[in-house]
Amino acid sequence: MEKLIVHGGCRLRGAVSIGGSKNAVLPILAASLLTDEPVHICRVPDVSDANYMLQILLQLGADVERSSGIARIQCTKDKISSSASYEQVRKMRASICLMGPLMARLGKCTLPLPGGCVIGDRPVDLHIRAIQALGAQVEIHQGNLHIHAPNGLKGTTVDLRGENGPTVLGTDNLMMAAVLAEGTTIIESAACEPEVVDLANFLNNMGAKIEGAGTSRITITGVEKLHGCVHTVIPDRIETGTFMVAAALMGDGVTLRNVCRDHIQDITRLLTECGHKLDFNEEGDTVTITPSKEWKSGKITTAPYPGFPTDMQAQMTALFALTPGISIVKDTIFPQRFMHCSELKRMGADIKVDQGTAIITGVEKLSGAPVMASDLRASAALVLAALAAEGTTEIRRLYHLDRGYEMIADKLLSIGAAVKRSVDLEP
Repeated sequence: MEKLIVHGGCRLRGAVSIGGSKNAVLPILAASLLTDEPVHICRVPDVSDANYMLQILLQLGADVERSSGIARIQCTKDKISSSASYEQVRKMRASICLMGPLMARLGKCTLPLPGGCVIGDRPVDLHIRAIQALGAQVEIHQGNLHIHAPNGLKGTTVDLRGENGPTVLGTDNLMMAAVLAEGTTIIESAACEPEVVDLANFLNNMGAKIEGAGTSRITITGVEKLHGCVHTVIPDRIETGTFMVAAALMGDGVTLRNVCRDHIQDITRLLTECGHKLDFNEEGDTVTITPSKEWKSGKITTAPYPGFPTDMQAQMTALFALTPGISIVKDTIFPQRFMHCSELKRMGADIKVDQGTAIITGVEKLSGAPVMASDLRASAALVLAALAAEGTTEIRRLYHLDRGYEMIADKLLSIGAAVKRSVDLEP
């Protein structure tokens, strides 16, 4: 176990390069199972979730080489296993996206029900319903999904709308299953996130026929086989947003490189409305953030893309904790995703949470304290609050942070933060 020690109050200045998208790379890595030929995936972030997925592919029989952010993967059919063990997948909910490519390639798979962050109910019923619609039979026994398609997968129309909106991984899974299915598959109520578009672009680079990615209706025409390709993963829009908030809190002119302006429009709009200045270059891949001298409170309601991302609400809560006035954060995607608030209150924040909504009254200062990360984005919120707090903050359970942020301590150090990782001797 490690902890992050943050000495607050240091001003941030300089430049940070944003890494590849964690949420995009996981299904792309899984999709390498769809071809015998090697694929080269560039800008693979060095985060534990991506490392877990590469380990799972190795254990399933793939040949994997990785160096300098590039993963070379080859999945020869006679070497690939259709079964993954609980120990392989328990740490990461995104392991469910192995279902689609394994079913497309082998016509059967056995997968344990996945684990991951505890941020509320995240059922896989839509994934199961989708694969059943393509002709698969599903049995759940002793915590495992046993799936097979005795007559192969057949294209059809599937509506993926869930109780809280479209499912991103469900859309990914269905796309990957459908690319080798017989006939045409139409996904209604598809997720529109940039990560879904990136996966579709990767699959099309392999020879798939996918149209409409980025809209609520995706059409996939099945093909007989896919081939290898080279693909570069999109920038991580949540890492971008997290560093934008850090710059708004403590920046003296922080520049972020390798961003995608089109993917962060709602985050940009909110920070601008709160008074902070964001200057993009002409290409939209570099932005400089200058904090406001007169901060303004704000209001967030999370929503599927292009709405405000649920993965940024914790970070904005940290910013609002020090913003004068009353700010409101409502999470309609994961209404239970407010465990970071109790830890922020230990640092002096004034937050009241009720039925999926946080009401934040800005305070003049936060003070350092020992705190505990409960999930990936909550840990980022605690780091942000610690940067602005008086005194020293110790953040435990860093494995949550490592799931989605590549070398965050080193990046913060490079722009002037006083942070260091240390072995946590406490149980």
